[in-house]
Amino acid sequence: MEEWLAYAPPESLALYMFQKPKSAKRLYFDVIPRAVDEYLAFVAKLPVEEPAKALENPAWHIHNGTAPAVRSDVSFNLLLNLAGAANAETKDVMWGFISRYAPEATPENSPFLDKLVGYAVRYYQDQVKPTKRFRAPTDAERAALEDLLTRLDGIPADAAGDVIQNEVFAVGKEHGFTELRAWFQALYEVLLGQTTGPRMGSFIQLYGLDETKALIREKLVA
Repeated sequence: MEEWLAYAPPESLALYMFQKPKSAKRLYFDVIPRAVDEYLAFVAKLPVEEPAKALENPAWHIHNGTAPAVRSDVSFNLLLNLAGAANAETKDVMWGFISRYAPEATPENSPFLDKLVGYAVRYYQDQVKPTKRFRAPTDAERAALEDLLTRLDGIPADAAGDVIQNEVFAVGKEHGFTELRAWFQALYEVLLGQTTGPRMGSFIQLYGLDETKALIREKLVA
């Protein structure tokens, strides 16, 4: 329990315990990010649900019917991948990116998000960073990355995540990745040093187009 609370808010643990309460549970570190994002999703849905549906929402029970205001557009998994790309050691580094993505958000007016940022930095440093394993791209992946780099050059700096995601999809299709999952896994392994990762459009929007292009160039010459 104490180890969970070092890396995630208590509400996420409450949700994890709430679900299937009669089942035996082992608290693996890798279930924490998913539990946090499930909590964010439940809380975001609660205010717009009909009363009968709201009673089925775990957030109703965790918060006695009144859920707090939290941002659900910045997931914990997204924060973890941002921490990894930026090799973040402090919340200030993370907020430098978040403030550009969501200028209206600050640590002062978004205290829950600020807590998540702190948890993400700690989780990344302790649980993710030691396991990162980067690999060089194959020839086919290198050609696709070069194409992606060119496409990102033509996207406006304020492009929405969906616009960026469509370009990433298009590159995978045009370069013969019959299963697009393989293309995205290549991006995760080459750029982020892990086998799974975020929705790339949202990640690139949060991390920044210029920063992403610099990351791609770095991996192309490595």
